[in-house]
Amino acid sequence: MSTQRLVMERARFGKANIVAFGSTRGAATYLVELLVVSAIYGGLAEAARLLPAINPSATPLWPPTGLALALFLLRGYRIWPAILVGAVSPYLMADRSILELGSVGIGTLLAAFAGSWLIGRSSNGQQTFATPSSIVKFAIIAFAPTTMMSSFIALAGFILANEPGFSDSVVAWLTWWLADAAGALVIVPVIVLLATMPLRISFKWNLLESIAVSALVSIIGIVAYSPIIGSDLISNDLNVPLPHRSLLGFLVFLPLMWAGLRGNRCNVAISALIFIGIATWGFSTGNDPFAKADPNGALLSLLVLSISVSVPPLALAAAISTHQATEAHLLSVQDRLNGQLERRNLALDNVRRHFQTLIEGVVDYAIFALDREGHVTSWNSTAQKIIGYTPEEIIGKHFGIFYRPDERRAGSPAHALEAAIQSGKHEVEGWRIRKNGTPFFITGSVSSSHDDAGNLIGFINILRDATERRDAEEKLVQAREQLAMSQKMEAIGKLTGGIAHDFNNLLMIIGGSAQIFARLLDPKLPRAIEAIQNAAKRGESLTRQLLTFSRHQHLSPTIVDLTASIKNMRTMIESSLRGNIVYNENIGDDVSPVKVDLAELELSIVNIAVNARDAMPNGGTFTLSVHAVTIDRQTGDDRAGKDFFAIAFSDTGTGIPPNLLSKMFDPFFTTKEVGKGTGLGLSQVYGFAHQAGGTVTADSKVGQGTTITIYLPSCADEQIASKELAAARARTRHSQRQTVLVVDDSADVADVTSSLFEHLGYETIYRDSAEAALKLLEAGTRIDLVFSDIVMPGTIDGVGLAREIRSRYPNLPIALTTGYSDAAKAAPPNLKILRKPFDTEALRDFIQDLTPPRSIRSPGAPLASSTTDALRRS
Repeated sequence: MSTQRLVMERARFGKANIVAFGSTRGAATYLVELLVVSAIYGGLAEAARLLPAINPSATPLWPPTGLALALFLLRGYRIWPAILVGAVSPYLMADRSILELGSVGIGTLLAAFAGSWLIGRSSNGQQTFATPSSIVKFAIIAFAPTTMMSSFIALAGFILANEPGFSDSVVAWLTWWLADAAGALVIVPVIVLLATMPLRISFKWNLLESIAVSALVSIIGIVAYSPIIGSDLISNDLNVPLPHRSLLGFLVFLPLMWAGLRGNRCNVAISALIFIGIATWGFSTGNDPFAKADPNGALLSLLVLSISVSVPPLALAAAISTHQATEAHLLSVQDRLNGQLERRNLALDNVRRHFQTLIEGVVDYAIFALDREGHVTSWNSTAQKIIGYTPEEIIGKHFGIFYRPDERRAGSPAHALEAAIQSGKHEVEGWRIRKNGTPFFITGSVSSSHDDAGNLIGFINILRDATERRDAEEKLVQAREQLAMSQKMEAIGKLTGGIAHDFNNLLMIIGGSAQIFARLLDPKLPRAIEAIQNAAKRGESLTRQLLTFSRHQHLSPTIVDLTASIKNMRTMIESSLRGNIVYNENIGDDVSPVKVDLAELELSIVNIAVNARDAMPNGGTFTLSVHAVTIDRQTGDDRAGKDFFAIAFSDTGTGIPPNLLSKMFDPFFTTKEVGKGTGLGLSQVYGFAHQAGGTVTADSKVGQGTTITIYLPSCADEQIASKELAAARARTRHSQRQTVLVVDDSADVADVTSSLFEHLGYETIYRDSAEAALKLLEAGTRIDLVFSDIVMPGTIDGVGLAREIRSRYPNLPIALTTGYSDAAKAAPPNLKILRKPFDTEALRDFIQDLTPPRSIRSPGAPLASSTTDALRRS
């Protein structure tokens, strides 16, 4: 601390020097300062010479070194010229020698330099009167090295100038030293404290207290030491009641100690100066206890009195002031800490409220705290909403109450807490029990909570009700499985459709050739021809099933009466069953028409009946029931909310195991023995139901039977197609043979198709592409009907050819045929399409459904007239 003060003092002194000489204004200020200090110093010196009792033997260093020391402490070393001028001016005016003048000035300066340097090094400089220890150090420095040095140097100069005796020199030095020390102990505190301490005149009671103390000290000093008592001013009679009035001087300690206890150091220093000044006045006149006959003894008494009056009360005041400052600092620190604590508590309360608001505002998570044993200590509103317990019901209970009984027996709650302690946070997932006993699925975490020392204080549980999410995930898994099944079916369907196209062309050749053989060959071969035709029809049926399953079969849906159609199929259904199986029908009264391909519906019912028959080898009951339903989401999201009719087929057979139930609609999947089933029957049912706009489901229990339900959409507002209209179609043959343009990229298929048309009485012309057919028409050849395959090479397929013909020749009928092709989906609805393979009867019915042909002929165009020409390639 002292080193820091010294550095600050040195910096201040250096700065003062720079300011003093660094500018004109600074030099002028410094000069004025020197003049003022010199005048004050010289004035005090001249005033001291007016004390006649002191002059004969008093110190020549008056004003004492203490004044110079105080000025150095306040203004720094730069003030030395003023000190020097002030110190030598009294003796200069008294016409003293140069040696005496030099000794006085040098002694005063060196003593002040040394004293200020020592005080700055060890006693805090200007703050030397702040603490009792610093005041003691100041007293020692002022008494021993400072005033001792000034008196010694000054005495040396006077000895060299006047050559007194040794004993007289010692007495003079002792007298000067004691007088100078007394002055330093009293004057320095007053000057430094008045210059450095802020005035507290604003405090009314402090000012009155200072005035009262100074007045009381003055009264005590006058009574005890002043020469006016016993003089002409005050009667000598006072000496009678006060024979030893100097003893009353000890009463000065009362006001001084009071001021010291009040911590008013400035008041103590001023009062001590006043008292010592009055005592010095008495000393100058030789009043008791300062005997005039013994000036050295009197001076020693004055020194002792100065030390006693100034140092102890000033040290006490410093101690009290330090205590007051420390107490005030501690109080301010306490107030600041209390304010910080209050703000922290307020902030903590706000955080708690915000945290509670946040916790209560979390609507998706149950958040609750546990103690170290797992008992609930806090409970938010969402926890109450999810689990059902109110805070009054659950706080204090163990959180294991949320677990299932088997988990509690297995110690799952304790394991969760142990895992949270080891890892800090433990993720939990599983089923829990609500207050009402219902299970719910949760996800969340259990986190351990520790204090600043790392000690476990409890746990925080954050749980979320994930029951709906789990259900959604399960439904998503089911949907993915259904999607995978659908994708598998789609892949199989594409493969099936591709195969069916070429396979139908082969069947077309086989079937058509068989019919040609039946007309042309020897009658002894009918059995072989019949076998070929049966094989072709079986292949056609197999292909039809494949296409129906893959939903690529071209259907011809009509509005049919479902009740009448099923009743008409009774004989066919019973024939598909065995004699030991009872067939029952249960058809409701509210069954309205549906729009389906009747042939496909019949095939589906027969396939289901055959599967039911094979599932009841020892007989049983086969029940067909029809009733109206509304499809819900479990049956099909895309059809939810629509009116359907459910055709349920129930048997009492062996049933299907659960692991095979999901595969029963897969193509080529069968549980029958090898050679007893193709595995395409139920897949045809699946394809027909979805292609008709409905769906199909299966439910089975092993040993109890199976129920297959087909859902078909209702068409109550549409009219049933009249069968009589088809029967009334004109089947008349035109007297003139009509010409059909056959367009197909396969010459073999075209030969069979032309043969079937010729058997029906038509002439045919063949072209292998759409471009060739359009060139034929542009040439003006008379054509009554264009019959084209859909799939053909080149830039125009059959659908494109139909568009071109309808655009160029709107009165020319055109029909298309295909075994399978996605291109048929692009055909307009009014464009007739005949499915391959077909025979003569199917071709005849198909042509009769068309608008009666009207021939077109370009002028001068030749007419194709023979079959040979018709089959010629161009």
